[in-house]
Amino acid sequence: MDAVSGSSEVRLGTLTGRAVVAAAVLGSGMTMLDGTVVNVALHTIGEDLDASLAQLQWITNGYLLSLASLILLGGSLGDRYGRRRVFVIGTVWFALASLLCGLAPNPTVLIAARILQGAGAALLTPGSLAMIQGAFVREDRAKAIGAWVGLGGIASAVGPFLGGFLVEYADWRWIFLINLPLAAVTVVVAVRFVPETLDPNAPRRLDFTGALLATLFLGGLTYALIEWGGAAAPWAIGVALLAAVGYVVDERRSDHPMLPLGIFADRTFSAANAMTLLVYAALGAVLFFLVLQLQTVSGYGALQAGMATLPITVCMLLLASKGGELGSRIGPRIPMTVGPIVMAGGSLLLLGVDEDVSYWTDVLPGLTIFGLGLALMVAPLTATVLAAVPDEHAGIASGVNNAVARAGSLLAVAALPVAVGLTGEQYADPVAFDAAYGSAVVICAVLLALGGLLSWVTIRNPGV
Repeated sequence: MDAVSGSSEVRLGTLTGRAVVAAAVLGSGMTMLDGTVVNVALHTIGEDLDASLAQLQWITNGYLLSLASLILLGGSLGDRYGRRRVFVIGTVWFALASLLCGLAPNPTVLIAARILQGAGAALLTPGSLAMIQGAFVREDRAKAIGAWVGLGGIASAVGPFLGGFLVEYADWRWIFLINLPLAAVTVVVAVRFVPETLDPNAPRRLDFTGALLATLFLGGLTYALIEWGGAAAPWAIGVALLAAVGYVVDERRSDHPMLPLGIFADRTFSAANAMTLLVYAALGAVLFFLVLQLQTVSGYGALQAGMATLPITVCMLLLASKGGELGSRIGPRIPMTVGPIVMAGGSLLLLGVDEDVSYWTDVLPGLTIFGLGLALMVAPLTATVLAAVPDEHAGIASGVNNAVARAGSLLAVAALPVAVGLTGEQYADPVAFDAAYGSAVVICAVLLALGGLLSWVTIRNPGV
């Protein structure tokens, strides 16, 4: 099956259809797993490598930085050279970087390895969704995306549990080394079963200047937020602003832009991505602060803290695909409005997590409600973003939405500790961290509520 004839011919119930979803889930699942699994291990990594709070933030944000900066380039590469091909290359790259993470002797090497890991994720992540969009017949795409979201969301949600188990019973380094066998299986499935698809009209040249400017913008802004108050912070902000202006100019003038700015002319596409920024900023920050709160203040071990988040896993497993089906039936506006508002309510219920925490009354209800809102929202959001652009731009659309989601988490994890007065070694001080946690959770709830309100005002159902 060649790249052109292989487009839009696969049915979900066939062997090939199941293989496409399986490869996409395994690949993107690894990247989502590493986006969350590290949170559980941060406390132990900090003690083992003698890391500061800023270094712990960079261990999280170094990965998100390169992923968010380069994911558009990854989408363009997939559209140009073949989504399966770039997906496989990214998976191998990700595995090698994971090996380096697992062998890191100090925080500096671990941060550098995490940046490389994020670059590999930037190659495989947009390809995972673009393979589905390009391969499946139109009537099966929503269900396939729902299955991808549900199964992939499990990887993200199970990360804290798996991380806790490995940290407590093995070594924190195994949270990275476990990616090697997963990557091997992913490559085998993709190479043997997934049809190649690409955009025959993709630009012949790639916008490496745009990728560099995007990296400078996010890197400068992230550095300024983490090192707020330092002598270099104003310079970092200046670099970020100049890079942002340069990026817009480059994309407008280039005949081969990494991000064709014209796709933002679609109101639904722009609104859905703005909502993504708000919601995923809150999602990343809630998981970052909650897992540390449970360990630093509530006295949970790494495994206990990881197991505490299981309600999100269960909700995503049982209901994410149903959220996709509901969105297909009634339209995305209500799921994309109600989902974030429900998540905001769940976040506020987590304010009871303190030194005298009761899991059954202070943790379980909040995380269950949070998970219900997430399961309701994710698949309709993803389907809405992809449906707003022509099929040939599936890689770019997927890359934009993933970049926005990662950038939201990146900026929230960088900014919120500063905003709530948490600096230096205070992540290990129960009194200081407890005070910061409450403020951070309230801010996250506000962001989620704003995301729901934005959806209600801007998102329209198809045909309306």
